[in-house]
Amino acid sequence: MLNPELKLNSKIFEEPERKSIRDGYGDALLELGEKNPNVVVLTADLAESTRIHKFAEKWPERFIECGVAEQNMAGIAAGLGISNKIAFISSFATFSPGKNWETIRTTIIYNNSNVKIAGHHAGISTGPDGVTHQATEDIAIMRCLPNIRIISPCDYFEAKKATLYSATIYGPFYLRFVREKTPIITTEETPFRFGKIECFWKPKTESAEIAIMATGHLVYQALLAAKELEEQGIDVYVFNVHTIKPLDEEKILEVANKVKGIVTVEDHQIHGGMGSAVAEFLAKTKPIKMNFIGLQNTFGESGSMEDLIKKYGLDKEAIKEAVKNLILP
Repeated sequence: MLNPELKLNSKIFEEPERKSIRDGYGDALLELGEKNPNVVVLTADLAESTRIHKFAEKWPERFIECGVAEQNMAGIAAGLGISNKIAFISSFATFSPGKNWETIRTTIIYNNSNVKIAGHHAGISTGPDGVTHQATEDIAIMRCLPNIRIISPCDYFEAKKATLYSATIYGPFYLRFVREKTPIITTEETPFRFGKIECFWKPKTESAEIAIMATGHLVYQALLAAKELEEQGIDVYVFNVHTIKPLDEEKILEVANKVKGIVTVEDHQIHGGMGSAVAEFLAKTKPIKMNFIGLQNTFGESGSMEDLIKKYGLDKEAIKEAVKNLILP
């Protein structure tokens, strides 16, 4: 069942409202702009697509249009971030942190500049735009950098809360957003605790053998899988791993000591992503059977989000199969 303590959306299994995760980012920036005059926003010719156009219209003196020059955007933001500003840089994730990764590394991360990197249109859920715009390696290239914090929100409300939170902590963040409208899983009352994984689905009994750990919009597919597995007599946990770095190692170890296997779920390559982070930690603390849902060493292609999720084995059916495979002797 959905964890009642977290005040999640009770209509998630009916016809849930859908809203773009990127809109949570844009709305949070409007709120931050009102509260803090040191917030500045930059983009590389993608203001509307990254939902910062409203901020730009309201505070043009705090908005910088860098044009199609992602490396320049990162360098400018790095200077602002060490000059008492809170800089948000916004572009498609294939371009930022993709195209400008070295500039981010050397000017922002190395200098611990107060810059928040918003990577939009992440994952194959970008759909019709195709492989050139589907960032499925971004978690890996950012996770390897020292001194970075990474958040992958599951829905609109969590994206808004994550963006607001990032502005309260000095230093670089990577915020990962998807484009398409996705189900709203949480509510305004659902707590957001940075650095913690949250149990969104609780089994009927404490004898559940499998835990599903999902991140981003695929938390919804994990919840659908959990409900259908329960109807088949298979109890599981579902955890929302919104914070990928730093990983909630204490809770993950606690879960690993309780179950016989873990399934990780992400709209990203299975190499270097959230699942890899979990596996790396458990390899040295509590080796356990694992299955990894994500892109299996392949690029995506053009298509609808729904069709691509199904084709590449990221949907509820693939998750259910991964769970059952861990239960079988």
